[in-house]
Amino acid sequence: MLQSHVIDIDGAFVGAAIRLDKGYRFIAADIKLDDLDGSIWPTLADVQRLARRIYLGGRVPPSQAPSPGG
Repeated sequence: MLQSHVIDIDGAFVGAAIRLDKGYRFIAADIKLDDLDGSIWPTLADVQRLARRIYLGGRVPPSQAPSPGG
C-alpha cells in the first residue's frame, strides 16, 4: 500500500503527497494548486513548502517549477 500524507495549510486540506520510490507525488484538492497536481518532489518538506507558498498567494520561481509527472 502506498503511504500518503495530508497537506494542509492553516487547517485547510489542500492536497496529499503520495510516497513513491523517486520522491513524493502531489495530488491537489484545491483549485489554487492545480498547477502542482501530479508533480513529483524529492522530499515531503519540498511539497509542503511550495504548496503553502502558492496557496497563500505566492508565485513559483522558475528554478522551483515542478517536474511534470516524473
